[in-house]
Amino acid sequence: MKQDRRETEARLRIRLYGAVQGVGFRYFVRQAARRHELAGYVLNRPDGAVELEAAGDAASLEQFRSRVERGPPLARVTRVDVLENTAEPLPAPFEVRR
Repeated sequence: MKQDRRETEARLRIRLYGAVQGVGFRYFVRQAARRHELAGYVLNRPDGAVELEAAGDAASLEQFRSRVERGPPLARVTRVDVLENTAEPLPAPFEVRR
């Protein structure tokens, strides 16, 4: 029996700190999100952090989170803050915001 999609839908909003800007982090996140078929966005913050919000299948979202918390080869994530999700509809496909 196929599981109802609403039962597995999840949402995540996090802010990552460390060496996360100028290392291709946003494009790494976009590629990972699209591979997992997630909706959402990623953006650089003025304070040097990267913030993202994503939604999709709960199992895919957990795999995505694990991947982005490690980041691309030149990045170094030193802290991850979990934020309250927004109520806004998320773009699909996942996008890089400027």
